[in-house]
Amino acid sequence: MRPLVADPIDARPETPVAWMAELRDRGLDAFTELPMPSSSEEVWRYVDLDFDLDELSLADAPGEPMAPGRYVAEAIGRATFVDGFVTGIEPAEGITVSRLTDADPAALAEAAGSVIPADLDRFAAAHHGFAGDGVFIHAGKGAIASGPIFVDVQATTPDSLSLPRIVLAADTQSDLSVIVVYRSPDEGRFHVIPQIQATVGDAARLRVTTVQSWGYGTTAIGQQRAVLGRDASFHHGEAGIGAGLGRLHFFVDINGAGAHSEITGLYFGEDEQVLDYRAFINHRAPNTTSNMFLKGAVEDASHSVFTGLIRIEEEAQRVNAYQTNRNLVLSDAAGAESVPNLEILANDVKCGHASTVGPLDADQRYYLMSRGLDRIHSDRLQVRGFFEEAIGRLPHPELADPIRAAVNEKYVRAQEEGRL
Repeated sequence: MRPLVADPIDARPETPVAWMAELRDRGLDAFTELPMPSSSEEVWRYVDLDFDLDELSLADAPGEPMAPGRYVAEAIGRATFVDGFVTGIEPAEGITVSRLTDADPAALAEAAGSVIPADLDRFAAAHHGFAGDGVFIHAGKGAIASGPIFVDVQATTPDSLSLPRIVLAADTQSDLSVIVVYRSPDEGRFHVIPQIQATVGDAARLRVTTVQSWGYGTTAIGQQRAVLGRDASFHHGEAGIGAGLGRLHFFVDINGAGAHSEITGLYFGEDEQVLDYRAFINHRAPNTTSNMFLKGAVEDASHSVFTGLIRIEEEAQRVNAYQTNRNLVLSDAAGAESVPNLEILANDVKCGHASTVGPLDADQRYYLMSRGLDRIHSDRLQVRGFFEEAIGRLPHPELADPIRAAVNEKYVRAQEEGRL
C-alpha cells in the first residue's frame, strides 16, 4: 500500500498531453493546502465524513477481480478498472477505447475543457494528484456507435483508496453511448473517488448511465462534469443502489446555443446508507434546454440528500430549464433532504423546480386495498410505480430490468424482515 504523498517524478505514469501533467501538479498542491470538507460547508451540508484522506493508502497492484455482476449489457467495447488500475481494454469498431497513456494526444487535448477543477475540494485534488492511468473513450467526427461501451469499475482491495478516471469525448456530429457500473464486495471497507469528464461537440450526442452497485462498506465520492457544444445532446442516467456513503457531485456546462441536457436518476437507501447528490447545471448560451428528474426512497435509518442549482447567465436568453426531485420516506428513522435552487440572470426564460418529501400515499393504498390487494402488496405496487417513471426514462433501456429488480428487492426484503 502507498500513502498519499508525492511520488518521485519517474515513478508516475507518463502523461500524453501537457494539461494532464499540469493538472497533476495542481492537484498535489491543492491536496497539501485544502482541509477535509465538513458539514459546515453548504455543498457538504447534511453529510458527516468519518475519515481523513491522510489516513488512506493506494493499492500497489490490482486485487482479485470480481465475478460478473447483475448489471451486464451487450456492448461493442469494454474497459475494466480494478482498484484504480486499468486491467482490461476491448476495442470497439469505429470508437476509440484506450488507456489515457495510449490515447492520441491531439484527440485527448480537446478534453481539457471538461476537466474537474483540482481545487474543487480535497477529493478532486487527491484524484488529480495521485491517480494513475485512466480510460479514454472517443467518438471521432461523424462516428456513430452501434451500441454502448461498457466500463466495469471495481474496488476489491480492502482498506484501500482507488482513483478511477474516465474521459469521454464525442466529436462533432458523433453519437456515443457509455455504461459505467461501479462495484465492490459486500464485506470490507473501500474508499473510491471516481471521476468522469465528458466533452460533447457541436451537434453530437452522448448517453451515459452510471450504476452505483458498491457494497455497503464502500465510501464513494464521485465527481462528473460534462461540457456541451452547439446543438449538442447529453443524457446522463444514474442509479444509486449501493455504498455506505454514495455521493455524486456533477456539473453540466451548456456552452453552445441550441444544446440540451437531460439528467435522469433514481436511488434507494436502506440500513444506514447515505446517498448524496449535488447537481449544478450552468446555462451559458441562448436557446438551450435542460431537464433534471430524480426520484428516491429511503427506509430503515438511511438518508438521502439532493441539492440542485440551475444557473442561467445573462447572455443565455430563451432558456427552458426544469428540475424535479421526488422522495419517499418509508420509515420513521429515515430522512430525505431536497433543496432545489434557481439563479437566473437572464430575463427571457422558462425555468422552474419541483420537490416533494413524504410517505406512501394513504389514498392510493386505500384504493388498491379496495380492489382486493392486502396492505403489503398495495404498498409494493406503489413503490414499484413510483420508480417506474424514472426507470423508463433512463438512456439505456437494457439496464431497466436489473435496476428495477434491485429496487424492488430492497423494499420486499424490508417488508419480509419486519422493518416496515
